[in-house]
Amino acid sequence: MLIDSHAHLQDEAFAEDLEQVLQRADEAGLEKIICIGYDYESSCNAVKLARKYPQIYAAVGVHPHDAQTLNGDIMAGLYDLARDPRVVAIGEIGLDFYRNLSPQELQEKAFIEQIKLAQELYKPIVIHDRDAHQEVLDIIKKEKAGRSEGIMHCYSGHLPLAIELMQQGFYLSFAGPLTYKNAKKTVEVAAKIPLERILIETDCPYLSPEPLRGKRNEPAHVSYIAGKLAEIRHKDPDEIAYLTGHNTRRVFRIND
Repeated sequence: MLIDSHAHLQDEAFAEDLEQVLQRADEAGLEKIICIGYDYESSCNAVKLARKYPQIYAAVGVHPHDAQTLNGDIMAGLYDLARDPRVVAIGEIGLDFYRNLSPQELQEKAFIEQIKLAQELYKPIVIHDRDAHQEVLDIIKKEKAGRSEGIMHCYSGHLPLAIELMQQGFYLSFAGPLTYKNAKKTVEVAAKIPLERILIETDCPYLSPEPLRGKRNEPAHVSYIAGKLAEIRHKDPDEIAYLTGHNTRRVFRIND
């Protein structure tokens, strides 16, 4: 049940060899891949891929970097896309106060609007959070964002925050940084939180795990994350693949 819970297969990095990428994913034992949108165009393309390939599901949303593009027309378009049965979440949405490519107040406004969309359609949310841990948590609590559950993508916070997020109804997803030598805080969280709240992802084409750093990432490499998590939790990698795959199916409500 190995599943990549967060990939960007619509990225230009895969334009020339997507079929081969999917073949390698199949050979690595992946059953499903969640293709995540980050603006309206990429959300449309994620849905197209999900309609074409049975192993792909889509999430649609506007990333905080592009929050200033979110207007009424885009929201209406996301609503129409999200009603497709191949769309299993709203995302990736959230806050990024590291790069601040959109003004912070517009990031917060876009985040809240898309939380409300997810609540209306009863779909989980996929959250991007960088250098905005407290602000993200405050909005989650105020908007009761965990009512339809959600995923903290590529979790980078500390253990107390992880506990609060789980109490709010969220799962934590770990990506390539879990394998990095300086990932002590992330490893601590992965070692201590309940396994039934953990997902794994690649965030491809970004964040390649060790020993592939510097190369393009792809869904097949999620096995490295499973292997590292197995090492941390003293489990068999096949058991980790099964457990995290089961968690992914549960939070995204995938039944096939």
